[in-house]
Amino acid sequence: MRVIVIGAGVLGSMHAWQAVQRGHEVVHIEREAEARGASVRNFGLIWVSGRAAGEELATALRARELWEEIGAAVPGLGFRANGSLTAVTTEAELAVARAALDRPDAAERGFRLLTPGEVRAAEPALRGELLGALACDRDAAVEPRTAQRALKEALLRSGRYTFLGGREVRDVIGGNTVRDDRGELHSGDAVVLCTGAWLGGLARELAPELPVRRVRLQMMQTAPLGERLAASVADADSFRYYPAYGGTALDAMAAAQAQPPTAAEHKTQLLMVQRADGGLTIGDTHEYAEPFSFDVDEAPYGHLASVAEALLGRPLPQIRRRWAGVYAQCVDTSRVVHRERVRDGVWLVTGPGGRGMTCSPAIAETTANELGW
Repeated sequence: MRVIVIGAGVLGSMHAWQAVQRGHEVVHIEREAEARGASVRNFGLIWVSGRAAGEELATALRARELWEEIGAAVPGLGFRANGSLTAVTTEAELAVARAALDRPDAAERGFRLLTPGEVRAAEPALRGELLGALACDRDAAVEPRTAQRALKEALLRSGRYTFLGGREVRDVIGGNTVRDDRGELHSGDAVVLCTGAWLGGLARELAPELPVRRVRLQMMQTAPLGERLAASVADADSFRYYPAYGGTALDAMAAAQAQPPTAAEHKTQLLMVQRADGGLTIGDTHEYAEPFSFDVDEAPYGHLASVAEALLGRPLPQIRRRWAGVYAQCVDTSRVVHRERVRDGVWLVTGPGGRGMTCSPAIAETTANELGW
C-alpha cells in the first residue's frame, strides 16, 4: 500500500512507523519544516501510572511495550525505563498512595510504596522532607526534542518513506488524493490526518463537529542539575489530575488541603524529568478557555520552582527556557483518542490530550489494524 500521513508530530510519526514496519510506502506531509507542536513541547513521559482503568490503561501498557521495542531499534529516541516517584509529604497524600496500592490493577502499573529511607536510597537527589513516595515501575521517558527527528531518520533509512516538510495540505480529493499549498497532488491507498492541535482549516472542513478541545500548558527547563535524578518525579497535586487516584482518599485529601491559590488558578501539578544533558524539564499547567494568551504567566513558574526545590532540598539550577504548548483533547476525556473516517479511505486521528506521548504507538497500531494495513 501507499499511505499518506498528514502531520509529523508523535501521533503522525507513529502512524508512519506502523505503515513502514508493515511493508508499506509512506508519504509524510508536515506544514512546518519539522514538528514544532506539543510533541516536542512536553516531558517525554510514557506515563502509565495515573491512567484510567480499562481501555486507557490497556492502551498505555501496550504503548509502553511498543516504546521499548522502538527505542531498541531507534536509540536516538533516548528511551529509558526509569520509572516514576510521586512524592508525598502529608498523611492525607500518603493515604491516596496507599489506596492506589489496593487497586486490582496495581501490579500491572508497577505500583510500590516507598518509605522515606527507600526514597533516599533510590534517589539521593531528593533531599526534601518526605513521608514516602508512590513508585511506578512501568513509567518511562524519551527525549521529546529529538524523538521525532530520530524516528524520521530511521524511517528514511527504510527506503519506503518520503518526508515533505513545509507543506500544508489544503484539500482532499476523492478518497485517496490530497492537494498541498504548492498545488501538488499526492495519492495513496489510505490517508491519515494527525493534525494535532490544528483543528481549523482542513480538519474543520472534514469534521465540522469535531468533539475535541484545545488545552494550553506552560513548562520550563533548567541548566544541568549536577547530579543524577533517575526517575521522573511528581508531586501529590498530580493525584488530582489523573483518574487512577480518584476515590474517597483523594476526596479526603482535597478537603483537607486545598491547593495554593496560584496552583488552583492555573490547575498546576509538578512533573519533573531529567534530560539527557542533565537539565530538568519542569511543569505544568492547564488552560482550557480560548483564546489563549500569547504570553506566559510567571506566577505558576514560581510555584513550580518552589515545589521542586522543596522536594530536592536545594535551589534549582538556572532556568534556561520557558515555553507554552497546546495539545488537542477529546471533550469526553474518558476516550483515549478521536478516530473518525471523514471520507472513504480518509481517517482523522486526534485528541489524545496529555496522553499523546504515552499512547501514540498503540493508537497508531490500532488504526493500522482497523484499516487492515
